[in-house]
Amino acid sequence: MKIKIKRYNQELIEKNSIDEFEVSNTNLLKALIEIKQYNDSTLTFRCGCKSGVCGSCAVKVNGIEKLACRTKINQNDLIESLSNINIIKDLVIDVSHETFLLDKVKSYIDINSNKEINQEDIEKIDLQSNCILCNSCYSSCPIYNINKDFIGPFALTRALRYVDDKKFKDKKEILNNIQTNGIWDCTLCGACSLVCPQSIDPKADILKLQNISFQEGFSNPNLNNFDMNFDYEFDGFNPN
Repeated sequence: MKIKIKRYNQELIEKNSIDEFEVSNTNLLKALIEIKQYNDSTLTFRCGCKSGVCGSCAVKVNGIEKLACRTKINQNDLIESLSNINIIKDLVIDVSHETFLLDKVKSYIDINSNKEINQEDIEKIDLQSNCILCNSCYSSCPIYNINKDFIGPFALTRALRYVDDKKFKDKKEILNNIQTNGIWDCTLCGACSLVCPQSIDPKADILKLQNISFQEGFSNPNLNNFDMNFDYEFDGFNPN
């Protein structure tokens, strides 16, 4: 079976070649390892747990974000790096933005918190806690594609996880951090939700954060520029 891999090397003149390889493995990660061992030792990719938990092997397969370790490949599949993020080499992206975005939201527990929680409290934040920072949501996000200041899907999902956490002292602090380039900039297209390997729904999380923000006294700044004065004459509805 043949697959195609989009290559990138900033040290070479031709940075975006597409190479074709013959592989015997149908699992994508195993196929990449096979290529590196037997065909081209320069092929560069990331992998960690090999069981869909670490998120490090995320790539695009025929334009759709996938975890390589969980993906079955077919003849002539095109494998390429995630979009919207700087490529280091071949299928390896620069993930330094993760720390920046999560720190920008400042969603982490005060170590002095001593509030008791029960099973219901845990279940409330359980799904959002399962994010593995694979960056698939950022790769698929049309807003992050044009605005790198956009806080984006996984950071906003992380924000909701702590806003909903009883142990967190001041949820308004997090809400304040996600008003600009955050929840109101999302188009709610749902692309991030479709590609999440953990079945997290960042679109729903962002909608919930918008509702919580309204309840806490915040407003959508985009509506401030919306003119509600309809200065025209209306002669009524003519059914004919």
